[in-house]
Amino acid sequence: MGPDPLPDGARQIGQTGRLRINGIVEESVVDGPGLRFVVFTQGCPHNCAGCHNPDTHRLGGGYVVETPDLLRQFRENPLLAGITFSGGEPFLQPAPLVWLAAQVRRLGKNVVTFTGFTYEKLADMSRERPEIGRLLDLSDILIDGPYLEDLRDLELQYRGSGNQRVLTLRDREDLRPGCRHFSYEDKYDCKNNHIHCAARADRV
Repeated sequence: MGPDPLPDGARQIGQTGRLRINGIVEESVVDGPGLRFVVFTQGCPHNCAGCHNPDTHRLGGGYVVETPDLLRQFRENPLLAGITFSGGEPFLQPAPLVWLAAQVRRLGKNVVTFTGFTYEKLADMSRERPEIGRLLDLSDILIDGPYLEDLRDLELQYRGSGNQRVLTLRDREDLRPGCRHFSYEDKYDCKNNHIHCAARADRV
């Protein structure tokens, strides 16, 4: 592995059961398929130019919440299709998000996670931090990659720049070793809260 991409103190801001966040949106239709409960985590190492949420960057900002309290809020709305973890960088605090994602999945709902890391980088990081791999496994959709202002595209679904990808669990299987190229067809059918995506990977 290369140098640790996490800033000093990042491992201290997310403890199991407690989560440092910037805020929540109880009903959103722009952060994933269907009606969603969005948790904006606090702390981000990427510092992307033109970031939509710059107030989420500081590790010590925001406020601390208990994950069971977030789950109770989520369960109050039966119309929700699922939960979205945004930020900030959710993978700075994987342990409490793993617990929350697992509870949401047990309710038959889905999980969307945004990250400024690439999937490949997170898979590499998970070798030393298994909770990162667990959060990847619990995320029905992963939207990965830093925001690049030069590639800004307002026509993209859920994303801000053309380098970012929308990856389902099946897509990520195709991106594991043995695949060299991935192309994504931007199509979703969210009927009955199910996520479907057409993807193609050209194997080595």
